[in-house]
Amino acid sequence: MKGMIKALGLVFGDIGTSPIYTVTVVFLLLKPTPENILGVMSLIIWTLVVLVFIQYNWLAMGLSIRGEGGTIVLKEILTPLISNEKKKAVITILSFVGISLLIGDGIITPAISILSAVEGSVLIPGFQDISGNTIVFAAVLIAAALFLIQSKGTEKVARAFGPVMVAWFVALASFGIAAIFQAPEILKAFNPYYGINFLLENGWKGYIALSEIILCATGGEALYADMGHLGAKPIREAWMSVFAALVLNYLGQGAFLMKHPDSQNILFEMVFDYAEILYVPFLLLSIIATVIASQAMISGMFSIIYQAITIRIIPPLKVGYTSVERKSQIYIASVNWFLLASVVIIMLEFGESHRLAAAYGLAVTGTMTITGIMMTSIFYFKKKSWLAFLSLLITGVDALYLSANFYKIPHGGYWSIILAMIPLALIFIYTRGQRRLYLAMNFMSFQEFIPKFKEAYATSFRIKGTALFLIRDVRTIPSYITQTMFSHGIMYEDNVFVSIAGRNNPFGITGFYRDDMAFGLRSYEIQAGYMEVMTAEAILREAGIDERAVYYGMEDISATNIFWKIFALIKRVSPTFIKFYEFPPEKLHGVITKVTM
Repeated sequence: MKGMIKALGLVFGDIGTSPIYTVTVVFLLLKPTPENILGVMSLIIWTLVVLVFIQYNWLAMGLSIRGEGGTIVLKEILTPLISNEKKKAVITILSFVGISLLIGDGIITPAISILSAVEGSVLIPGFQDISGNTIVFAAVLIAAALFLIQSKGTEKVARAFGPVMVAWFVALASFGIAAIFQAPEILKAFNPYYGINFLLENGWKGYIALSEIILCATGGEALYADMGHLGAKPIREAWMSVFAALVLNYLGQGAFLMKHPDSQNILFEMVFDYAEILYVPFLLLSIIATVIASQAMISGMFSIIYQAITIRIIPPLKVGYTSVERKSQIYIASVNWFLLASVVIIMLEFGESHRLAAAYGLAVTGTMTITGIMMTSIFYFKKKSWLAFLSLLITGVDALYLSANFYKIPHGGYWSIILAMIPLALIFIYTRGQRRLYLAMNFMSFQEFIPKFKEAYATSFRIKGTALFLIRDVRTIPSYITQTMFSHGIMYEDNVFVSIAGRNNPFGITGFYRDDMAFGLRSYEIQAGYMEVMTAEAILREAGIDERAVYYGMEDISATNIFWKIFALIKRVSPTFIKFYEFPPEKLHGVITKVTM
């Protein structure tokens, strides 16, 4: 039971706050006729069934590495199954796009959720004439307060998330049931015929309406992405209750709309109509729920960025730790301020939640389609034909929703693309730049290095103690090491090459010595899962290594190509991996190598 309550707070905030705006924005496009209302409600129900329940709750959550899910996990499962290098490259690019779309989606989520909840205040007596600017200002203040507390840690606040979301879902279900009693014919929407008939009768307009109907499933990807925090079982169990509450509320909104076709803000007007005395508490609860949804998104962004750093597709960023007990509670200041600035810009740019809905959905459906493609490929290569066929059908549904969202591009959807392009451009420039830098570096082969080391070790003055040299691969020795040992004559009694390698598994840390390379020269490797938050110093102490100095390479890059200039700037302003893994700062010695790209 505790696991289910935690899941309600950590996983279902985004999809749980979708009823605030989904039906309202759909019927900005459509006339609220009984046929249209039944058709939309049917499509909402079956979208939740197909895309959230079957795609994520069942199929995707069956694909994990040690209980961890997400785009990176799908890539790690799929790439070993493929022998063709070009196909592997395509999968890698797809995963990069998926990560970028998740980040773009993560920016729009708090903006539309908080803004739509604050807009409900206009129904409070005396607040009817509140201006749009005031609503936006209040939403910006709430968002700013949320981001400002991130550095303090959210562990204590997070404990209250579950019970608050329980109250939220109970409220959604209760008001939904009350409205259904007023128009029980809305229950016909369980029949998919009404959804299919709606699409056939409305043609192009029905197709475009899909771009708003999909908003009911935003946050569905969190079921899979957050598996590692709680495990599959509590998420799956909690989803059944969440699904029931959402369906009851959506049907209730449909029933209310049948009786009140002039409604402009359907959920809040429904609550105000049935229980005016409870309206203000419900409004406050809705604002808290949107803050919880936003908090879950922010924590998720920190985890995604950290994963991307550990698999070396984006530069290392300064990571703070907000909990003494749990190292997984991290804070990345640069990401936090980027998200806040983006959320504020989006709120100011669009001003109203229904206008912001025009920018929402493209990133979500893009992520769902990429997940579907990767799932289908995994089932195909694992020779699970039936699951591959089912996954292919669902991917077709994802692609249908994605194509409908293309209509939004000139109406604000371009913001989804802009927001996703920022991390995507960073990933491509950084990964390609690292590859180009590696080729430009003057490495010495292991076979050439060892005789020179033996000679230098035998003839040079040796400093007492141990020195660590950070290295990626002992088969190729970077020039900063040859400079230090051979050109500068810095030789210690004990020299240890330390490499940090990523593992395909999300968790697990191991450290071990490789075979001694020469007298006075050893090699120690640390392997860490990409979800692990670790400090190298602690692992080295466990291995009995107590160094006097830690040497690492730094590049002074000169370039003429604009992309390599950007890469050089990224390298210059980013913390080094030595700082990311928290080596003792008082022992660090950076050795600069001039490189032309």
